[in-house]
Amino acid sequence: MNENIQVYGSPQAGSTTVTERNQVLRNTYWLLALSMVPTVLGAWAGIATGFANALSPGIGLMLFLGGAFGFMFAIEKTKNSAAGVPVLLAFTFFMGLMLSRLVGSVLGLANGAGLVMTAFAGTGMIFLGMASLSSIIKRDLSSMGKWLFVGAIMLLVAGIANFFIQSSALMITIAVLAIGIFTAFILHDLKRVKDGHETNYITATLGVYLSLFNVFQSLLLLLGIGGGREE
Repeated sequence: MNENIQVYGSPQAGSTTVTERNQVLRNTYWLLALSMVPTVLGAWAGIATGFANALSPGIGLMLFLGGAFGFMFAIEKTKNSAAGVPVLLAFTFFMGLMLSRLVGSVLGLANGAGLVMTAFAGTGMIFLGMASLSSIIKRDLSSMGKWLFVGAIMLLVAGIANFFIQSSALMITIAVLAIGIFTAFILHDLKRVKDGHETNYITATLGVYLSLFNVFQSLLLLLGIGGGREE
């Protein structure tokens, strides 16, 4: 489980023009679309090579957390340089690689391919819904950030705890809560760009990507559990 790492209320609202805000938003959308390519490639490579399955659960968890936080630190350091986009794309490949264990297990079900496509379609609908809502809502949603961040931290802690507890009920609860929290994060992050609070499209893309990743992962987990029970 990942959480969105941002400093809330940093850039001042109103300090950028509407044209500049729209440019940041367009760049965010384009880079977000581009980031899906290495994510899919990473998942495919992981399934084809059996990379994720070859790791023990403990090693996999440590690699995931260490790699994810390491990449996010590197993205923050390079976001204003030419290396920012390649580092972000390398991060999305890594995330796809680490997602391959879940994708592979779901694909192993009778209707696995359909479940993966359903999760993908559901994530896309959530994104489109939140993108549309961010254009309609007029009020400033910055105050949501700190509560969503706390919620994401709690999900991370609960996810790590459940690694040891191995409770199916807790796993389902975490997945449902993750969908709600990270859906709200998508709305919050896109609204920040529209309001001029976030002026760096690489940072904006990272935030929305992490939310989409968590929504997709949680939907796929729930669908996989349901598909497995039907079997």
